[in-house]
Amino acid sequence: MTTKLDSFLQARFGKLAWPLSLVGTLLVLLGGFMRWTYDRSLLGDVTLYFNPAPVQYWVIALGAIGVLFLITQRTGLRRALPGGPAAVRATAIFSVIVVWMMLASIVIQLGGLVNLEPGIAVPAVGSLLMLVASRALPSEPPAKLNWNVPGWAQILMIAAALALALFAGAYLLNQDDGWVFVGFMVFVTGLVLICRAFGLLGFLNHAFVDYRRVTLLAAVVAAFAFPFTQNGSDANMSIATQVLIFAATAIGLNIVVGLAGLLDLGYIAFLGSGAYVGAMFSNSAFATIGWHPPFLVVMVFGAVVAACFGLIIGSPTLRVSGDYLAIVTLAFGEIFRLTMNNLDGTNGPNLTHGPNGIPSIPDLNFFGFDFGQPHTVFGIVLGRFANYYFLLLVLVGAIVLAFARLNNSRIGRGWVAIREDERAAEAMGINIFGLKLLAFAGGAFLAGLAGTIKAHHDVSVTPDQYQFLESAFLLAAVVLGGMGTVGGVLLGATILKLLPEKLRFFADYRLLLFGLLLVVMMRFRPEGMIASRRRQLELHEEDEELATELDTQVADTELTDQVGVAKA
Repeated sequence: MTTKLDSFLQARFGKLAWPLSLVGTLLVLLGGFMRWTYDRSLLGDVTLYFNPAPVQYWVIALGAIGVLFLITQRTGLRRALPGGPAAVRATAIFSVIVVWMMLASIVIQLGGLVNLEPGIAVPAVGSLLMLVASRALPSEPPAKLNWNVPGWAQILMIAAALALALFAGAYLLNQDDGWVFVGFMVFVTGLVLICRAFGLLGFLNHAFVDYRRVTLLAAVVAAFAFPFTQNGSDANMSIATQVLIFAATAIGLNIVVGLAGLLDLGYIAFLGSGAYVGAMFSNSAFATIGWHPPFLVVMVFGAVVAACFGLIIGSPTLRVSGDYLAIVTLAFGEIFRLTMNNLDGTNGPNLTHGPNGIPSIPDLNFFGFDFGQPHTVFGIVLGRFANYYFLLLVLVGAIVLAFARLNNSRIGRGWVAIREDERAAEAMGINIFGLKLLAFAGGAFLAGLAGTIKAHHDVSVTPDQYQFLESAFLLAAVVLGGMGTVGGVLLGATILKLLPEKLRFFADYRLLLFGLLLVVMMRFRPEGMIASRRRQLELHEEDEELATELDTQVADTELTDQVGVAKA
């Protein structure tokens, strides 16, 4: 889409746009080899000439990508790598962000501009020149790759893409420097959007659709291989297990919010109910129930209790909607927390030990496999959190399967119809109240399953773990990731659980950054990071190009399915 600024720049500097862009890109590329500061402790030592640190390799990569697309725009390689101007603009934007973020980190950490070396001015000026000049490049329609790639090569590309995602995630989790962590996230985001600009992302998306089973298998292998990339780090695996618990709970909330369109602000209570059931039936010395059944029985019981809470809260409250439903569910979340505080033997029966909670919950033991003990596999030590990671991975897989089946079923279509237009759905004979109640109970059931494992993972359960802020983060994961999608919610849950852990150096400003992220996402991509086609069209009704693109994708998918059926 061409803006007024683009039109102005194209009219004034159109002939100089390409050479100026190339000069800016070469400055960015050269700047990665320069000396940025004198302090070796910052950013992995950026004090040497022609001996780049990892952050400087990112800048070099962005510069090289910019040069590549500028050259292909003027040569015969344009057919193989289309979308030159759009790709150059995306490269310029993220070059500016990465370079100036690193510049700001040096200034903030060392206390002033005087701590900068002249070498960092080269990529800083080059990125700005590249950004302005790239806006004057002539606009082109969205790029689409027409590579004639055989099936085995597409399968290799799928495997390579997921392998890169695995190692990028492992590298990201191993970063203790918050500035490097954020910079790498921005760099990876830039690479993804650059790939989208020249059509590679769309090409891979078609490959993922054509080879669904291969993609699923590769994703499962990458997920199970993740602990082997962490060198036995309990700290990193602890974060990974928390992400999976958060993701499993968010997928359950996605049924309520993403499919049925019901705003639930007290969903964390269902996770807490499952956790308390798991704690009370555990072998802890502080457990308040003397019966200790097998854990699989406890999981089912905890999920059923959470589903019952969903039915109890849903029956009287689902007759209201909108803001009123949000207020009622918010109240339910607070009622649950206060009730757990009062079940201390003084204000009520002694089931939860009140504010003290239930501590000393022992680790799980399945058929002699102790989750609390480290195990060595292929010469790599897997600690306690790695054991829980594998268990939670199986749980998330089961929850994803349940969500996918429900989404594609008659019930799922009924939920979507209710979300789109409740009155029209009721006129078509859909049982509105029954399906709403089923959404609440089903979502609560999945959260209860995750809660029973969370109790053993955390070793203790206390009421202050289940506050309103946790419900808000769960809802944000669904909205930011993409309502109604599995991949979007998994990505949103990962980001929102990972950022607070890695941005501790921002201290009290973490919530401010979280709020800014919400504002930016709602402005530029309200449908979420990985959105369903329906949500994209709902939120961009005026975007004819997007509608045409989505119609083409739907037609291509249907044609692929027909070809697959014909071959079968």
